Amino acid sequence: MPGYSARIAGNPVSNCARSQNLFYDRDLLKQYIVGSFACIGGGLFGLDIASMSGVLSNQAYFSVFKNPGYNAQGAIVASMPAGSLVGALAVTSLADRIGRKNTIILASIIWVIGGVLQCAAIDRGMLVVGRVIAGISVGLSSTVVPIYQSEITAPSIRGRLVSMQQWSITWGIMLQYFVQFGCSYINGTASFRIPWGLQTIPAIVLGIGMLWFPESPRWLIDNGREDEALQILADLHGKGDRSDGLVVLEFEQIREQVDFERNEGAKSYADLLKPGILRRVGLGCSLQMWSQLSGMNVMMYYIIYVFEGAGLTGRRGNLIADSVQYVLNVAFTVPAIIYIDRWGRRPLLIAGSILMGFFLCLVGGLQGGYGEWGTVNGSSVWVITNHESVTKAIIVCSYLCVCSFAVTIGPVSWTYPAEIFPMKVRAKAVSLATATNWLFNFALAWAVPPALSSIAWRTYFVFAAFNFAAAIHFTFCFPETAQHTLEEIEEVFAQGHVFSAWAISRDVGRRNVVRDKADDEKQGSLEQA
Repeated sequence: MPGYSARIAGNPVSNCARSQNLFYDRDLLKQYIVGSFACIGGGLFGLDIASMSGVLSNQAYFSVFKNPGYNAQGAIVASMPAGSLVGALAVTSLADRIGRKNTIILASIIWVIGGVLQCAAIDRGMLVVGRVIAGISVGLSSTVVPIYQSEITAPSIRGRLVSMQQWSITWGIMLQYFVQFGCSYINGTASFRIPWGLQTIPAIVLGIGMLWFPESPRWLIDNGREDEALQILADLHGKGDRSDGLVVLEFEQIREQVDFERNEGAKSYADLLKPGILRRVGLGCSLQMWSQLSGMNVMMYYIIYVFEGAGLTGRRGNLIADSVQYVLNVAFTVPAIIYIDRWGRRPLLIAGSILMGFFLCLVGGLQGGYGEWGTVNGSSVWVITNHESVTKAIIVCSYLCVCSFAVTIGPVSWTYPAEIFPMKVRAKAVSLATATNWLFNFALAWAVPPALSSIAWRTYFVFAAFNFAAAIHFTFCFPETAQHTLEEIEEVFAQGHVFSAWAISRDVGRRNVVRDKADDEKQGSLEQA
């Protein structure tokens, strides 16, 4: 296959025992490259978040873009998720037509175009156009990268590698924010144009690097390229041995599933409404919805507003406090990456939503009990004054809220939708779920600044209520999918239990080479008899 390197594709997943330890040895780390390199696509989303949050106290930015108010700033921020909504929906045809790998490369090209326009923007219109184009790239990559990862990795590490999509987002946020912080010491427009220009570099690395990575074996089989698919599976899971037991088992599972789905009918949006599929579409879309309604992006996009309301004054002090949050966001995503396949999806979702709701209630309660209407930078703001201990408590609760999301809902929100759909509808269903993410991201990015300026501290209680509602939904409706192949997950959902998901055993559908071989031998003995 042109441009594909079998050496890069070497992967540890054929050894399930060793794959439980990400840091087993240097060779093992090299073999994780296939599943993690595409995560740079997730980092683009993080870069965009920090590219806006880092300029909300930048006077040069205000001067160039005519001092945007709360509503105008919300619209500027929301333009990126608006483009992402378009990009996520476009994946429905692109990922199936040109493949997962080529879609990622296309997304990197589009991001560079959007980044250049933002860097050169001279007014709000040009900035918004650049953000919309960059948003299309983020919509494409945020949808197709989890699909690519879930289809190219084994179940023993799938959750870990797909959850690295969220980790890459946190890295993008943190790195861009520190670049913004460093450039804040520069006078003039270079203080925000340099960071906006530098964010094109990761996209260039992603686009060029993906040329040497394999296409999804499942997509290849679905498009009649079985020999290529078998070789890639061998390189990924069997050290190049096409006769390896695990390779043969997975190849046969994928081929059987693809053949079955071909006989089910044409690939169209109508398939998403079929019994069994519609339930999963609801789960994927609602999980992405809850991840936005959790309030996490309020803490990412508008953390400067949150800390200003808490009484933290001074541009440098606010930037430093913000940076601590972004470091915590990166650090607390690591445990989820390592243990998501051991802990499972359901416990993380339930625990995360409850913890976030609790900490948001504390933030809202402290804001409401000790704050009052005041003026910050010429704007009317609900602010706490002369209560240093309360200010510190709000900052700590904000940190704990972010940590709760980072170790739970954040990684699972990308892993779960990428693994619950059959091949026939996976690209369309995941793109619809991701589009739901961007739809709510767009609405909240625009609505939160006006909300903070009108209902103030009550905003936090609104998001807390969303989290508690999400916890109930996760408990009753979301079955466990950890440690299952994508084909075995079909049997998980075949068990039913639409409103009693806890009743589905984690061993449902579990298959292994030894048992399959024994079954084949038993069947052969019966036929001879």
